[in-house]
Amino acid sequence: MKKVLFKADKNIYKANLHCHTTVSDGEWTPEKTKEMYKAKGYSVIAFSDHNKLVNHSYLNDDMFLAINSCEVDIGQSLPGQPFSKKRVYHFILFSPDPNACETPQLMGMDYDDIDAINQYIKDRADEGFLVCYNHPYWSLQTYDEYSKLKGCFAMEIYNHGCAVFDGNCSYSPQVYDEMLRCGNKIFCLSTDDNHNRHPAEGLNNDSFGGFVMINSPSLGYSDIFNALKQGDFYSSQGPEIYEIFIQDGVLNVKCSDACQVIVYTDDRTCHIEKGEALNEVGFVLNGNEKYIRVMCRDKEGLDANSNAYWL
Repeated sequence: MKKVLFKADKNIYKANLHCHTTVSDGEWTPEKTKEMYKAKGYSVIAFSDHNKLVNHSYLNDDMFLAINSCEVDIGQSLPGQPFSKKRVYHFILFSPDPNACETPQLMGMDYDDIDAINQYIKDRADEGFLVCYNHPYWSLQTYDEYSKLKGCFAMEIYNHGCAVFDGNCSYSPQVYDEMLRCGNKIFCLSTDDNHNRHPAEGLNNDSFGGFVMINSPSLGYSDIFNALKQGDFYSSQGPEIYEIFIQDGVLNVKCSDACQVIVYTDDRTCHIEKGEALNEVGFVLNGNEKYIRVMCRDKEGLDANSNAYWL
């Protein structure tokens, strides 16, 4: 029997799910952002400006969808300390309503009050929002902090803006595994977090580096939102994943040319295949894995990550 975990549909849409514009601290207008991303093959952008939930449905057309979202934050209060020393939680709220324009505020919340933070996440989830935990390394969070987060639908496994400007603060696969091992059944996103303060074709451009490929019956708002909610997508810095399925105890992965395909599990068991141009790989499972997730790496060192699948 074949159990399909992911299969790229004929309707698969490229998305940047973390984006800043002139609505907050970005340099491109929403209109220019749409133009630039459409030219690079993107169909979906979540306009997640800081603490401002803005209706961008006027940008929608047959080939483009704006997701209504915003990024909220809560940081440490450390008088006299520079911002670079302060730990901070950043969350993106993806709204189920394409026309919503009222930002759920984090009024008076204390950074160290994890119960209050989790209640805020639960309240937003109860309202239908999808909540994503952002860039844990850049945020200076420790295991003791992010392992206690509850109710997020996803976390950022890769943040391109952090890669461009903050080096090793960008990629968080270990954090993803640690959160999974704590029992959090969450997905992972690769995003841009673009602010576009440098030329679009320059080395310091923070667009077009982290993206999500979403399976959806259509480019309609509810279809895309539900596909995200159900985890019918993968995240990437470049490589493509075409299919992941289990058949007769073998996990099969089909992808674009990869030099490594790795299957991570809930314990030390790690399946790995290396080659010059791997396109289809099979791994015999032990049968006692709680979850598996797949990473495909190309010759440029760029990764594609599946969501975790609980078996």
